[in-house]
Amino acid sequence: MAKIVSVEILQADLKPKVKRTDAVQAFELQETPMVRITDADGATGTGYSYTIGTGGSSVARLLDDHLAPLLLGREADDIERIWRDLFYRVHATTVGALTSIALAAIDTALWDLRSRRTGIPLHRLAGGAKDSIQLYYTEGGWLHLDQAALVEEALHAKERGFGGTKVKVGRPHVAEDMARLSAVREQVGDAWEIMTDANQGFTLDEAVRRVSRFQEVGIAWFEEPIHADDVRAHQRLVASTSVPIAVGESMYSLSQFKDYLQSDACSIVQVDVGRIGGITPWLKVAHMAEAFNVPVCPHFLMELHLPLCCAVPNSRWLEYIPQLDLVTTEDIRIENGRAIPSDKPGLGIEWDWEALDRVIVHRNRHTG
Repeated sequence: MAKIVSVEILQADLKPKVKRTDAVQAFELQETPMVRITDADGATGTGYSYTIGTGGSSVARLLDDHLAPLLLGREADDIERIWRDLFYRVHATTVGALTSIALAAIDTALWDLRSRRTGIPLHRLAGGAKDSIQLYYTEGGWLHLDQAALVEEALHAKERGFGGTKVKVGRPHVAEDMARLSAVREQVGDAWEIMTDANQGFTLDEAVRRVSRFQEVGIAWFEEPIHADDVRAHQRLVASTSVPIAVGESMYSLSQFKDYLQSDACSIVQVDVGRIGGITPWLKVAHMAEAFNVPVCPHFLMELHLPLCCAVPNSRWLEYIPQLDLVTTEDIRIENGRAIPSDKPGLGIEWDWEALDRVIVHRNRHTG
């Protein structure tokens, strides 16, 4: 083991390649807080997390002012201890998005460093449960797209070997959502999956009403139908339908997932490594879901979720929504609609530092 001697805090701002809209918001900008940790032997690990347009500068300040200085002199391999120490150091601001996003950038950097030092790729270091994961497509299902565009994108995704597509729902009337879903189903056939996502846009009664209609087109799941804070409402929704209810991208702690699983308030866990606080808590949520016989289908960050999905046995789908290809030198490997994790040590992400330098808006180095 070697002590941490340098921590660099960065923020890279990445613009989405396509317009992204849903029932409550638009994805304006991927603010990408990054952490580079170097140990006394000269080994470096790089981690990151994200926002969808706001809060990035606050995350960078939290890292710079409160978290990064506490890493200096610590043993880099004490990942669990470091995570807990940092969590309790900023306990007054947890559980919350900004704190979890900041912790995620640090924790993923420490796992990257451990993987590089051991020479073991992350998907094996974290579990080694499988060697590939099925992909579904998201970029062609945004709420502003008309029916013709939805159908075209879905057929293109099917031709490329993806196992399904996600269609955003939340148009003013259920008939509008149904027209869009039915148009896609008619063209892709019954044996191809259609996932739906409401981005917390409905009340309980409207969610019950809509899922009863969505069931007619055989959807794979109904994602984030109601605000994530309301476990009881999700419990009632699950009891009302045979459609799987998916939650998780807007949850920031292990305890929140525990409450959902114990209450039979979800059917699919979409834990997001960038919002749960890093790889350390992500793995705990995934294994807890396994104990409840619930699959994991993580939200966003496909490059980082790829090795994690292959580390655990209960992963089912990986969301294909590319973003890091703007600042990496290698794309993820895809064969027959399945993503295959890198066998190189580290997170499996090869950063293009020249490209990153052009989009970095914050940089600060801590040494000791």
